[in-house]
Amino acid sequence: MTDTLQAEAPPSKTALLDTNEIMSILPHRYPFLLIDRILELEPGKFAKGLKNVTINEPFFNGHFPGHPIMPGVLIIEAMAQVGGVLAFKSADVKNKVVYFMGIDKARFRKPVLPGDSLEFSLTVTKCRGVIWVFKGEAYVEGNLVAEAELMATIMER
Repeated sequence: MTDTLQAEAPPSKTALLDTNEIMSILPHRYPFLLIDRILELEPGKFAKGLKNVTINEPFFNGHFPGHPIMPGVLIIEAMAQVGGVLAFKSADVKNKVVYFMGIDKARFRKPVLPGDSLEFSLTVTKCRGVIWVFKGEAYVEGNLVAEAELMATIMER
């Protein structure tokens, strides 16, 4: 009888929504679709999304040569895209689109680099009719790298 050690695989980040499903909700396409997966979603309450940052991102050519850092505005845009999916799935609408309306209290805590996995956590703080307000946070390996309050609306395409 032989004893064998079997290594446990790390838990995977399974997608609740994959890229194709995200594209069926958001109008964004390459190079501006900035989220890869929705990991969790509770309509009307919260969503978690994922963006795997690679050196192949087109923005790294100019931001910054020899010292690649993901632009803060694109971190916020990716955060807003997770919020857009949350609003759309919460309202359960068809043939409409979610528009980003505003941003407040944006803060950037640490740079996001090639190879990082950005995890976004969006919580609904207000919803009045077609207007949604979210508290968004972005994490890399459990460390807060950015946060903001975002506002969006759902409108006709």
